[in-house]
Amino acid sequence: MTDTSLLPALPAPPAWQALLDGLIEPVCLVEPQHLTVLAANPAAGRLLGHAPAVLVGRSVFDLAITPEDQSFWEDVVAGHATPTGVQIHSDSLVRHADGRVLPVERCVSRVWLRPGQAIYVLGLRDLSAQRQAEDELEKIVAELRATRESTAEGLLVTDLDGTVRACNRLFAKLWDLPEVLVAEPDDREIRQWMREQVLDEREFAERLRELDGDPLLRGSDLLRLQSGRVLERVVLPQYSGGRPVGRISSFRDVTEMLANAERQELAARVFESSLDAIFVTDAEHRIVAANASCERLTGLAREELIGLRTDRLLSEPDGPGDAWFATAAARLTRQGFWEGELRHRRADGTVLPGHVSLVRIGGAASQPTLNAARSRAAAAGASLAGGAAAARHVGFFKDLSETVAAHKRIEELAYTDALTGLPNRVMLAERLEFALAMSQRHETPFALLFLDLDRFKQINDSLGHVSGDRVLVEVASRLSTCVRQVDTIARLGGDEFVMLLTQTDARGAETIARRVIDVLGLPFDLDGMSFSVTASIGIAMFPTDGESMNDLIKNADAAMYRVKERGRAGFRFYQPQMNVDLLARMKLDHAMRVALERGGFSLHYQPQVDIETGAVIGAEALLRWIDEDLGIIPPGEFIPVAEESGFIVALGDWVLQEAVAQAARWQAEGRPVRVSINVSALQFQQLDFVERVAAVLASAQLPSEWLELELTESILVRDANEALQRLRALDALGVQLAIDDFGTGYSSLGYLKRFPIKKLKIDRSFIKGLPGDASDAGIACAVIQLGRALNLRVIAEGVETPAQRDFLRRNGCHEYQGWLFAPALEAAQFARQTAGRMAGAAGAPDANRA
Repeated sequence: MTDTSLLPALPAPPAWQALLDGLIEPVCLVEPQHLTVLAANPAAGRLLGHAPAVLVGRSVFDLAITPEDQSFWEDVVAGHATPTGVQIHSDSLVRHADGRVLPVERCVSRVWLRPGQAIYVLGLRDLSAQRQAEDELEKIVAELRATRESTAEGLLVTDLDGTVRACNRLFAKLWDLPEVLVAEPDDREIRQWMREQVLDEREFAERLRELDGDPLLRGSDLLRLQSGRVLERVVLPQYSGGRPVGRISSFRDVTEMLANAERQELAARVFESSLDAIFVTDAEHRIVAANASCERLTGLAREELIGLRTDRLLSEPDGPGDAWFATAAARLTRQGFWEGELRHRRADGTVLPGHVSLVRIGGAASQPTLNAARSRAAAAGASLAGGAAAARHVGFFKDLSETVAAHKRIEELAYTDALTGLPNRVMLAERLEFALAMSQRHETPFALLFLDLDRFKQINDSLGHVSGDRVLVEVASRLSTCVRQVDTIARLGGDEFVMLLTQTDARGAETIARRVIDVLGLPFDLDGMSFSVTASIGIAMFPTDGESMNDLIKNADAAMYRVKERGRAGFRFYQPQMNVDLLARMKLDHAMRVALERGGFSLHYQPQVDIETGAVIGAEALLRWIDEDLGIIPPGEFIPVAEESGFIVALGDWVLQEAVAQAARWQAEGRPVRVSINVSALQFQQLDFVERVAAVLASAQLPSEWLELELTESILVRDANEALQRLRALDALGVQLAIDDFGTGYSSLGYLKRFPIKKLKIDRSFIKGLPGDASDAGIACAVIQLGRALNLRVIAEGVETPAQRDFLRRNGCHEYQGWLFAPALEAAQFARQTAGRMAGAAGAPDANRA
């Protein structure tokens, strides 16, 4: 301990003791030379846990517990405490008598007692409570900071004037705040950034003005950002001391929540507005909810549907009604899904077919949604999105009534004729294949009848296609009465029908054919008009006439075609020669077309002679064909085939062009001759026939009076009014008109009077027997007299003997042609043989006068 005798003398105790004891703060007086305590007040004793007297004489270093105290007192002694009394402050630690370490604030001042004598006043202030409070405050701040960062909402704390006091990381993330603003928040730039991020900047700024104008305002709204996020903002005032000091804005990302709410609302709307029946069942497959379509399709009210088991509502189309349920329930448990076609029987007994899908859904509670969206969706969609723990099932029932009807209709269209309801070609093929298989297995015959109505086109043309369809329906009905149920009647199209007679021999087929002819022979009555319909029937037998469907149909068709050739209205069994003839016609038709392309046809010209003078006044152009493979083919063979196939039109046009061109060449050579050509019925019926004739004449520059067209009587009587218009147009053109083969067709004095005909040609069949055959002589004379009476010229063809020519001359015939003068000649030969015997340009018009 320091020797107190060495301590400086102090004023009497009453002078300073009262002063020390009256101080609230702990104070010690320290001797400056040895740094020992000269005196201490009670407050210092309480702070250090010693009586003040115990502290007197102790070194200040006994009171210190940190190494820094040594440096502190050295600074004090070194004079850092100036004479002016400037104090030295520092924080330090002292030890209490009980061992506790106490934080203190230390202040040392130098006080001069007299000149040259000073002491140090050591003031101590206990910082324990303050440090404890600071620690508590720091702890609270740390907890607040951790809470602020761990919350699920972005937080923004501002003063009343909008100054940003704090914000958390989630706020920065939600608003995509730049890192520089997170590290050093700037009020103005943060606000500007937020304004730029929202979609509706004007509304956002207006809302901020409202908040700035009312510190007590609170509320919530939705902010839609440019990034696509939707933030729910809640603003609350912040109070301190009962007064508002700022506001806290919390932001929550509700983008997915709103999407979920929209999906739930959409699901509810789909549930109620779906055209398909939708129902929800519990784990026991009892219905707990159903939409409006379920009521409409099933015919049951919701009250009746609720509680109904699925297997009582739906059943299988075939088999036990509820047999499907066990399989469906097992698959739902195992796989969570089942689908199939079931039916529902309504209370009125009608059956509703449908496609059913069953889906198992879990019972977990749905995610929370915004209250508004939840309230809108709850009514309609609660059964789908509810929070029941047990599994549920959702059923979808799609009405297949229209689909089933459409499939049935498609099947009908695919296998039946839309007009008559009879099987079509597809179904006929299936049944014919079956009949072939059965007949081959049991070695039994069957018959195939190919039926075609005769002149059905006339019915369509005269009565119209609607009436024609009614006739076809009636024909189908009558045919159905002629066969057994095991037989098949099919319509192939148009007016063609096929009858398949199973297990039938030739006699049975003939019986059915006669029955068909008799039934169709009965009068048809259509809108008060009665008429008859006949049919041509071809019959093919299995296996003699074919062992495949194609062969049987082809051969039956060939037999039917032969009936058409022989006068129609009958039936005929197939014979092998029929196909041979048909194939020959097909080959001939093809050869004709090739010959026309390759120049295989030629024209020969037979002179037409004035019977009185012997002058050649005309030439008939006759078609000749010599084929490289087939040789010489007579016109009597290929002309009928050309007429049948329609090729006669192209062939006739070629003849017209060649004959007119030859006549023009002869005229240019100074030996004009009138050229006569034959016109077929099909060629004459072409709508532009007159225009074609005019164009050919103009192209060859041949005067029209040097062309004569020979027409058959059948052309004139087929459509007399149309023929009259066309003939008058040709007559106006200047073309000469003649009737070929007069007397062999439908001769009528009426058309001779009406039509602008200039010449009659007596057919060679009436010339052959002259002069000895009385019948031929009578007909020839009658035609000649008829022509003269009507002021028409008369020409005879096929004149081969002088006797025939003389008979015709004596009876007033004007012209003749035939082998007596010359056969049909090539153009050059014709020119040589008729040289010097031409009537000439001046004689041709006279030759046309009767």
